[in-house]
Amino acid sequence: MPPPRTRGTALRQQLAELRGPDVPAKALDARALAALAANPGCRRRAILDGAGVNKATLASALGSPSAFGQSQFALTRGNAFEAKVKADGGAELLRLVHEKLDRHAEPPTDARVPDLTAIGPEGRTARTALALREAAEAYGAWTLLDHPMLALDVAGSPAFLEPDAVVVHPDGGWTVVEIKSFPMLDGSADPAKVGAAARQAAVYVLALEEVAAHITVADAPAPEVCHQVLLVCPKDFSNLPTASAVDVRKQRAVTARQLARLTRIQDIADTLPEGTCFDPARPAEELTAAVESVPATYAPECLSACELAFHCRDRSRAAGVVTSLGRSVRAELGALTTVPDVLAAARGEAGDPADPTVAALRRAAALRAEALGAAACR
Repeated sequence: MPPPRTRGTALRQQLAELRGPDVPAKALDARALAALAANPGCRRRAILDGAGVNKATLASALGSPSAFGQSQFALTRGNAFEAKVKADGGAELLRLVHEKLDRHAEPPTDARVPDLTAIGPEGRTARTALALREAAEAYGAWTLLDHPMLALDVAGSPAFLEPDAVVVHPDGGWTVVEIKSFPMLDGSADPAKVGAAARQAAVYVLALEEVAAHITVADAPAPEVCHQVLLVCPKDFSNLPTASAVDVRKQRAVTARQLARLTRIQDIADTLPEGTCFDPARPAEELTAAVESVPATYAPECLSACELAFHCRDRSRAAGVVTSLGRSVRAELGALTTVPDVLAAARGEAGDPADPTVAALRRAAALRAEALGAAACR
């Protein structure tokens, strides 16, 4: 068996060939990783994200452009708000951390803000790990890490993640900070947006735990990653920052379990036909065949999380797969996996009458026919 370094190099080369030799890799961020963890059975998304394929460009080349993603206006507004929160060495950000999460500590009047610049994601990851070690050695002081770089193994391939900020408390605790541009009205924000932010932050917590596990400092407690993250948003309809502590223990546990279920990217890549390439510049027929060579697990939830959702939805509907109706419907139908099978079972043309699912479908069909018959007689 080849050594790990050789295997890793071979995998990176294989993924580069799948992406296209002249196509730059798209980094797998925490938002995409959280969406991937929410649908671990989708091999198509796993291999495309692992290979660094730009799924938005791929969807356009397939003729199913996606409207998924943030507008340029939202990105500009978000960047301006983040710059305001981090102004003056992150004074306002640290004040919010102290107020919401650590009131018993001394106020962060003179926090350390280390320089995290380095060459490439691997260099930035190493520099972040060093800064976290130095912060642990400086026990009793506040430290703010602005856009650190973290690494997390995803199905045998490293993903480099960049949280908005990480704060090291005087007691050695580490807190993830998420800065969002959606408003917090009267102390609360849109639950759906808060949930998405919590899932994203949970990915950062997992990556930070990997770093903390390798840091040991004499005469100081072991670093502890806080399971409460700080969500910073504009207050009401102003541009003033406010914050709320969000417990992400549930999201962290779910994400860790789902990531562990992901099929290794190497295993998926090895099953693809020779010459498979997802380069958007390829002819449409070749590109469609390449995408279809990887099985997908489509569900309506994909529409808000994946750029290929429209393409996969069309294919799922054409095949009559019941998952296109939703995961809850799929769970209720048991062994019946296609819409034609469900309709045949409901009409009494197929299926075992002793099967509870088949019996329920036939009962529902009888009630429907009875209701329609009663309505026609009126």
